[in-house]
Amino acid sequence: MDENTWHRRTQVLLMVASLVYLVAYSWRVIGGLTGTANVVVTLVIGATWAVFIVDYLVRLSLARNRSAWFRSHLGTLAIAVIPVFRLVLLLQALTHVPGMRPSAGTRLRTQIMVYGIGAGILLIYVSSLAVLEVERRAPDGNIETFFEALWWACVTITTTGYGDFYPVTAPGRLIGVAVMFSGVALAGIITAALASWILERAARNNDDAEPATRAQMRQLLAKVDALGGRRPEDVDGGPDDGPD
Repeated sequence: MDENTWHRRTQVLLMVASLVYLVAYSWRVIGGLTGTANVVVTLVIGATWAVFIVDYLVRLSLARNRSAWFRSHLGTLAIAVIPVFRLVLLLQALTHVPGMRPSAGTRLRTQIMVYGIGAGILLIYVSSLAVLEVERRAPDGNIETFFEALWWACVTITTTGYGDFYPVTAPGRLIGVAVMFSGVALAGIITAALASWILERAARNNDDAEPATRAQMRQLLAKVDALGGRRPEDVDGGPDDGPD
């Protein structure tokens, strides 16, 4: 079995595993689980995480050129570290509009916009869970509920920084730094895709208007020639302009 065959056969399993991971992690953090329930959910989280680690190692071992595969699949490594981001791939269906055959540039921009927005939403949600988990038990912590954590994540990813909620622990601050840099990167990618679309539309409108402008210039020259007592046929070389 080669790497591509393994990848195709495990797509559905990994998508389900990422969804299970997200639900279990959300339940543990938002529900504030303790005791046996917390142990069981933690085991589920660890098991689903192990599935992604094993999948990554198997694909790496099956690759023909492992060093080249590693360099070209850094996104796969990121998904193995944070499995919930595999759910972004579910947004692929939104990049295909029935009945339309977009150009390669339009298709690429659509994918960037959809994946960027989807990744941003997932980043806000996951970072809210992560910062809540490490901050709510801190002695001087001020992020104590999920909605406070969600507000903090939205403010941080947009680099607004109201300062009403902020992490006080070292892990919480590291999460904040990651969210800030990720927010700037996502904003830049989405803005670049949007600017590219606007420029393409403007160039297309100019191209559509150019033939009409040329026609207007020919009409204007014809009127000038008529005022000068010359026919347009004489200027363009009509049928009477044959050889002597």
